[in-house]
Amino acid sequence: MKDIVRVPRVLLPKEDVELKKWAVIACDQFTSQGQYWQQLKDYCGETSALNIIFPEYYLDKVDMEERIQSINSYMRRYLTEGVFREVNGVILTERITSYGHKRTGLLLALDLEKYDFTTGTLPIRATEATVKERLPVRIRIRENAPLELPHVLILIDDEAKSVIEPARESVTEDDLLYSTELNMKGGSVKGYLLKDPKPTIDALLSLADEERMLSRYGSKEPFLFAVGDGNHSVATAKLLWERIKPSLTESERAYHPARYVLAEVVNLYEDDLVFEAIHRVIFGAGEDFIRELTASLSGEGHITLLYRDKMYGVSVPRVAAEAVKAVQDFIDGYIASHEGVSVDYIHGDKNLAEVAAAKDGVAIFMPVMEKSDLFPYVVKHGSLPRKTFSMGEAEEKRYYLECRKIV
Repeated sequence: MKDIVRVPRVLLPKEDVELKKWAVIACDQFTSQGQYWQQLKDYCGETSALNIIFPEYYLDKVDMEERIQSINSYMRRYLTEGVFREVNGVILTERITSYGHKRTGLLLALDLEKYDFTTGTLPIRATEATVKERLPVRIRIRENAPLELPHVLILIDDEAKSVIEPARESVTEDDLLYSTELNMKGGSVKGYLLKDPKPTIDALLSLADEERMLSRYGSKEPFLFAVGDGNHSVATAKLLWERIKPSLTESERAYHPARYVLAEVVNLYEDDLVFEAIHRVIFGAGEDFIRELTASLSGEGHITLLYRDKMYGVSVPRVAAEAVKAVQDFIDGYIASHEGVSVDYIHGDKNLAEVAAAKDGVAIFMPVMEKSDLFPYVVKHGSLPRKTFSMGEAEEKRYYLECRKIV
C-alpha cells in the first residue's frame, strides 16, 4: 500500500501569469450553456488553461481533431515558453466557493496500478459506472499530451478527521504557493506547500488498516480512495497507462509519470462538503415521456418533473441511488426506442429550469444521496449508477490550475 501515493512534481503558472484568467472550471460542467463558455473565452485570453482542455459543450460543435491538435500545441508552447514553475511536494489546497462552502484537499499522485474501474476491488475505486462513449475524446487528448490537468476529486472516508485537518493546521502563510480569486463565480482558492508530508501520508495510509476495513465495511479488501469527481478522467489515464506499460522495462514502469494520476484528495466528512443531485433534462420529448415514466416507476420516494411551467410528481424508490438507477434505466430505454430524444445532465435547480425552458425540455429534479452511504454502497454494489451525485453545485467544481508532466 505504501506506493499507492507519491509526492508529485507539480507545475504551477509562474508569478507573472494572472491566475484568475488561467484557472477554469472542469470541462464537464455547463454542457448545455454555451454563453458560459463564450464569456469565459472572451475573458481568459492567450495564457489560460482554457486553451488546453476540451469543454464538453463543444464536443458536437467543433472539429474534434482540430481542437485536440490545438490543445496539444498549446501545452507544448506553454512548456517551451516557460509559463510554469515546478514544485516538488504535496500541495494543500483551500477552496472557498461562491456559496460560502470551504473545501480543503491534498494534491497527490495516485498509482493507477491500484485502480480498476471494472472490478471494484482495488484500493482506488470508481464510484460510478464508466460510460465507454465518453472515453474516446479523452483518450485522444491524453495520448499525445505532455501534460495532465486534474479536475479529479478523490474522497477518503475519514470521519475522525485524522489526515487533512491536521495537515491544514501545520501550514502557515509562509508556505503559501498561490492565492487567487476564480472567474465566473468560482469563489477563491489557495495552495500551500506541506513542509513535511510524511506524517500526513502515514495517517492517510493508516485508513486502509485491515481491522478498520473489516469493522467499517465488513471486508478486509483495502478501500482507501473513492473517485468522487472525474471518474472518466481517471479511467482514461488507466487505459493509456495499460497501453504504455508493455513497452517499458520493469524499472521504467516503477517510476514512469504516466503510471500516476494527479488528483485532489478530500475528506468525505469535511463539514462543508455537500452532496448535490445531478438532474436530467430530456430533449425531444414531452407529456408522453412523463406519462410513461410515471407509469413505469413506483416506491416510497418522490421526485418532481417540470415541463412548460407545469410540475409533475413521480413515485420512485426511497433510497436515492436506487431511484437514480430506476430513472436512468427508463431514460436509456426511452431514448433507444424514440428517435430524436436525448438527455443532458445538469447541476443546480436553477440551471436545470433555465435549460429546460430555453430548449423545451422535460426537467427531472433528482434526489440527493446521503454522503455517509457512499463507501458502504460501493463496497456492496461495486459502483453507483452514473451521475448519482455531485460534490456541490456546478460553480463549486474543481478548477484546472496545477499541471503535471506525463511524458
